[in-house]
Amino acid sequence: MSEHVYKSIELTGSSPKGSDDAVRVALAKAAESVRDIRWFQVLDTRGHVKDGKIAHWQVTVKIGFTVD
Repeated sequence: MSEHVYKSIELTGSSPKGSDDAVRVALAKAAESVRDIRWFQVLDTRGHVKDGKIAHWQVTVKIGFTVD
């Protein structure tokens, strides 16, 4: 097995559909400019409430990618 070095960044994705979709939004956006994404970790989950209902979910993720 070869050795790897990773760098990580934190992003917050949001979605009116749910927390899983908020994670997907964050990963998809990161993939537009970050190469070799290897893992993610959910750090925080919260949401926005409007008129007593969930308006959207917000999920902060740490995303790890390999360093060339």
